[in-house]
Amino acid sequence: MHPVEASEDVFWDQFWTDVNLTAQDMFALVPAAEIRAVREESPSNLATLCYKAVERLVLNADSGCVCERDRQTVLSCIRLLTRILPYIFEDPDWRGFFWSTVPKVGKTVDESDDECTRPLAESLLTAISDLLFCPDFTVESHGRTSADGPSDIQSIDSCEFIWEAGVGFAQSPPLNHTHDSSRAELLKLLLTCFSEEMYQSPSDTHTPNPWVSFFCSRENRHALPLFTSLLNVVCAYDPVGYGIPYNHLMFSDQRGMLAELALQTLIVSLEQELVDHSNTSPNPSTNTDTCSADYNKNTAAEGCQTTRGENLFVNYLSRIHREEDFHFILRGISRLLNNPLLQTYLPHSCKKIQFHQELLVLFWKLCDLNKKFLFYVLKSSDVLDILVPILFYLNDARTNQSRVGLVHICVFILLLLSGERNFGVRLNKPYSVRVPMDISVFAGTHADLLIVVFHKIITSGHQRLQPLYDCLLTIIVNVSPYLKSLSMVAANKLLHLLEVFSSPWFLFCSPVNHHLVFFLLEVFNNIIQYQFDGNFNLVYGIIRKRNLFHQLANLPTDVSSIQKALQRKRRSNSTHNAVFMETNNPCNTACSEAPYKTTPVQTGTLNASLKAMPRIDKLTETSQVSEDGTTLSLQQSDSTHSQSDHSSETRVRDTEPTSGEDEEKCETGDCDGSQKRVSSSSDWAPTPDWVLSWKSKLPLQTIMRLLQVLVPQVEKICIDKGLTDESEILKFLQHGTLVGLLPVPHPILIRKYQANEGTALWFRTYMWGIIYLRNEDPPVWYDTDVKLFEIQRI
Repeated sequence: MHPVEASEDVFWDQFWTDVNLTAQDMFALVPAAEIRAVREESPSNLATLCYKAVERLVLNADSGCVCERDRQTVLSCIRLLTRILPYIFEDPDWRGFFWSTVPKVGKTVDESDDECTRPLAESLLTAISDLLFCPDFTVESHGRTSADGPSDIQSIDSCEFIWEAGVGFAQSPPLNHTHDSSRAELLKLLLTCFSEEMYQSPSDTHTPNPWVSFFCSRENRHALPLFTSLLNVVCAYDPVGYGIPYNHLMFSDQRGMLAELALQTLIVSLEQELVDHSNTSPNPSTNTDTCSADYNKNTAAEGCQTTRGENLFVNYLSRIHREEDFHFILRGISRLLNNPLLQTYLPHSCKKIQFHQELLVLFWKLCDLNKKFLFYVLKSSDVLDILVPILFYLNDARTNQSRVGLVHICVFILLLLSGERNFGVRLNKPYSVRVPMDISVFAGTHADLLIVVFHKIITSGHQRLQPLYDCLLTIIVNVSPYLKSLSMVAANKLLHLLEVFSSPWFLFCSPVNHHLVFFLLEVFNNIIQYQFDGNFNLVYGIIRKRNLFHQLANLPTDVSSIQKALQRKRRSNSTHNAVFMETNNPCNTACSEAPYKTTPVQTGTLNASLKAMPRIDKLTETSQVSEDGTTLSLQQSDSTHSQSDHSSETRVRDTEPTSGEDEEKCETGDCDGSQKRVSSSSDWAPTPDWVLSWKSKLPLQTIMRLLQVLVPQVEKICIDKGLTDESEILKFLQHGTLVGLLPVPHPILIRKYQANEGTALWFRTYMWGIIYLRNEDPPVWYDTDVKLFEIQRI
């Protein structure tokens, strides 16, 4: 294979002229083996091919694609580069190729040398951005003649060509399937450029993605209209359309494909977060009512001062502030998240979207980066339109090992929301069955739904969800002071969890299991002390299960009792306890038999690995809620558990042996599809001193006082009236009071999510894993050597 000179235009032009190949054709005609062969045997030819394809894109972007032939050439170049780029990225020797300077890419001789020698990547990204607002190719021409095109293309005000009405743009352009198709091809190439990150090991990914950094910087004059177009296309998309049954089977939905790619591009572009959040004004004066060039200039100048290293997409997102914009975004995300849950009389008559995981990532980023949006979501019951689909996805994915990532993202969103008081308040709204879920039937509130689903995840979920138990219980702890009336079903679920987690063998077989008991006791204490009046169902449940609390208070701490509990557990390995699956115990992961049905995964299904998540104490920051509703941050070491006195002496983690760190690594080990979860706590053994160190801090005072007061009263009523009907007892409890009889209420503790490197890495691997798996037609990254995560065939 001899090198071909760059000047031999006839040879190079054959790759993109007079060729009418679809993207699928391009992938079929240019096999992976050939690309790799050229890369190894004739690197100069591959380099020239990339350079010439980029040059052709730049030239056509500059000229404005005035004729159909130019547009077809551009599409051929886009498809060729989309095919080739992953194979350049996978080779470390080629990593810097696109960031090397190539002379005169699309520039005339009289331009400055600095402009002529810009990196190839910058030329490519600039051309893609220009082409995304090219009249008659990706946007409507606004009646201009094609003769005006070439002279106008560089001075075009792309804010007038935003793709969809919504945030900052009032006019909805006419739907054009050809333009949507061209935009989708360009976005796929853009995603491919960004995907260089996939080919670096996780330890290297703390360095900013240079492709994203340039695309979202002030160097890109289209940054604002691009951000607005991507966001508006996603939030305005309605898969149901006019509601004609089976319309998605009769017509191709270009807008659906565009919305999915726009969403993926948007979440990747928002990956580079602002370094200093204090610079983003929470109350900016950005004018989002206009769509003129002044809007572009003013937005970049006002609020926080941007620099080359700052991400304008994050900047713009964090500064959206108008209620109508928030309403548009929330309504759009809610409509799409609820779409797969739609029930119709005609089976499969409505199009069901498949990009709900990317939507959850976008919602996460919106809440995390724009606190005004988070407060808007929580100030009305609209948040429940997000909560119900999240709980549906959690319940639906709990037994499927290929959907562990989906469960994680749902739990993290709920953890973020639960850090705000309004979320707990909203949960008191009555729940009417909207979607079919295989859970216990109950009549109650959204709080009941949340507790019932969490109980289902813990008791019948996949064993790889064990590291999430403390997150699930932390969410319940955060909302518990605001829950006015739990149903009997939800109350019994909480007590069942305490029964499971307080059994001696479970407490003694791991250095961290007792934290789960602390969380549950904190839930009961919060409800008793702050919402006693309406929670007679839970109080009745506590009275019925009072032995659980007495057993906890009298938990044996001597060596022989500890050994007996562990031996009893070992003897019962062969038979699964009805109240708790043995496989849910971190110390019994070797057990092969499972008491629940794992959802069968289709043979050949691909799954992307996930990185480890930090434990709850690393994920959250503990705040104390004062009487006026404000929060005060507490020391981080208090955040893993709760005790009634909350003094500095109650830090359980400080009393744990070092082997607890090994257990932490075990519990947060890579969720990578491998079935090996050997507990490193095998070298660790419980000691009487260790048990005493946390048993003495169990916050049982409030519950014991409640039992001391109410149990004799309830027993007396039953004897005096010969009652066997619990409704009479509930009526008594409903009208009872413990004012002045309980200990002084402890301060409300809220564990708020706090960003850290561990979660940032998890989100990065999860997001790129989704994008890898979702782009299968054509399969852009299939069978390339990705390093950020592993791909397993299940």
